[in-house]
Amino acid sequence: MRVVATGTFLFLIIGGAGVGVLALALVGSGLLHIGHPDVDGPVSLEAVAGFTGAFGFGAAIVNELLGGRTPGMIAAAVAGGAVAAVPTAWLAARLSRAARNMRTDPTPTRSHLVGATGLVVTPVPAGGYGEVRVRLAGQPVKLNARADRPLPAGTRIFVVEALSETSVHVETY
Repeated sequence: MRVVATGTFLFLIIGGAGVGVLALALVGSGLLHIGHPDVDGPVSLEAVAGFTGAFGFGAAIVNELLGGRTPGMIAAAVAGGAVAAVPTAWLAARLSRAARNMRTDPTPTRSHLVGATGLVVTPVPAGGYGEVRVRLAGQPVKLNARADRPLPAGTRIFVVEALSETSVHVETY
């Protein structure tokens, strides 16, 4: 059985701590709302965590390859860890910034329903509700529908008013 050098063990702990902080930074801040969203100095938490993780694991690898038992070999392992850590920190900062600043489409609201076209799925009786299927933001959406006159299934429709988030007033198209 091979014994792991003390330096390697310490470097692995540093790497593991970096991975733990990175997981907390990526998952915790978004889901658990840890920290203030506007606090992001010149170096992001993701970059620090990426640097720490890559430094620890990179130094552990170099230390094991060199058989780091002397201070000079441990110093070489530290240098190897730094060589691995700098590009990793840069990449972590770039990727996290890109994810935070990613453009997305606005969330559709009931005002986006007006003007949509679709089909009657369940017949719409006079004075009652049936069901229609329309496309909203590229996705098929099934809604309750009212009309001024009865509409059979398969009729092409046009939404003239959004009565609520899930019901519309329609006319034939």
